[in-house]
Amino acid sequence: MSFVVVVHYVSGITCLDNKLYVVYWSSHTIRVFTSDSLSKVSVITVAGLQDPEDIVACRDDHQLYVIDIHSFIMRVSAMNPSDQEMWLTGDSEVYGFHTLSLRSRRLLVTSPQSGSLRQYSTTNRQLLRVIKFPDSVVVLNHAVETTRGTFVICHGEPSSAVSELFSFISC
Repeated sequence: MSFVVVVHYVSGITCLDNKLYVVYWSSHTIRVFTSDSLSKVSVITVAGLQDPEDIVACRDDHQLYVIDIHSFIMRVSAMNPSDQEMWLTGDSEVYGFHTLSLRSRRLLVTSPQSGSLRQYSTTNRQLLRVIKFPDSVVVLNHAVETTRGTFVICHGEPSSAVSELFSFISC
């Protein structure tokens, strides 16, 4: 078993094509390691990235999506890292993007302040649906879509829990 000693606060990791992509808090870079030996491969500088909170990789189109606490999501090509764009910015309803997960070209974004999950198509950025969660979910930490089309969420307050939500849709 190998370990990498990290001096910075790691805020997100993802794997794609036998590479590990790591983002660090207060950094404008994505560090790339081999997934087997954890040897450093490269560093990708992302213009405009300030305080990344999470990163996911899309195996279908080899894109990396990085969420920044300042309410935007960057898209970076894993094949050509200079291909970067501000992919999505928050609006008045979606302030404070928090975490990402991805399933079948559907990007699931948590936004604790909005009381909902938002799901976007990675092919055209279209908002596919908004999933409101029950009042009992006060602090949303993370969410994933299941193969059945439901959502598993990790949340806290008044007590920590993992819950499964069915497709509560409100658009």
